[in-house]
Amino acid sequence: MQSLRRSSERGQGDYGWLKTRYSFSFAEYFDRVHMGFRSLRVINEDWVAAGGGFPEHPHRDMEIITYVISGAIEHRDSMGNRSVISAGEVQRMTAGSGVTHSEFNPSADEDLHLLQIWITPQQRGLAPSYESRPIGVHENPGVWQLVASPDGRNGSLKIHQDALLHAIQLQPNQQSHRDLASKHGDHGTPGETGKGGHRGAWIQVISGGATVGDFDLSAGDGLALNQMDRVDFAAGSAGCELLMFDLS
Repeated sequence: MQSLRRSSERGQGDYGWLKTRYSFSFAEYFDRVHMGFRSLRVINEDWVAAGGGFPEHPHRDMEIITYVISGAIEHRDSMGNRSVISAGEVQRMTAGSGVTHSEFNPSADEDLHLLQIWITPQQRGLAPSYESRPIGVHENPGVWQLVASPDGRNGSLKIHQDALLHAIQLQPNQQSHRDLASKHGDHGTPGETGKGGHRGAWIQVISGGATVGDFDLSAGDGLALNQMDRVDFAAGSAGCELLMFDLS
């Protein structure tokens, strides 16, 4: 089963300091057809104006990943963490039993562009935690970068779910593929593998364009794939940057 989520069909929000696009239902935007995909609950593409941001607010029982596309974001939380991460870096916060945090664009003149990603954890009430790291997507075009995994392997962010998040930048017309983890039993942690014993993949295009299987995708498009063992990619004439979620 395959399901295409075009960028133009996403929910929209404009709050002046924040312009956002919702792949799935979020806040005031509700779409019963798009409530998430497996454990992937939220993908918001946000543009935050210089000096704007989200004031302190609470979360619980969610794995929250921020992928910075351009600009920088300043993070502060009730665990005492304070950091600024820039384009080419990611952060993960396990909200667990409860945490408050704020996120701001610290620049006086540059907008912030990011993806906010929520993944539901396998357990409720986990101890809150935070980490950030750089990723080598732009420094290593054509090479898949592991962004998040259940065990933090290869320096990836550790998330409390049977899910893998990979990122890649493909050069113009470059081809690549990924086998889903279940093909080799490489789930990272025990978990159900979904319908028919197969995992699912969600593809999110950040920039450029690519052909994924039988679908031509552009920036902002998302594609859900079920009962798959392998996903094939071919970048368009401008190349592309994209994420692949490998989900139980």
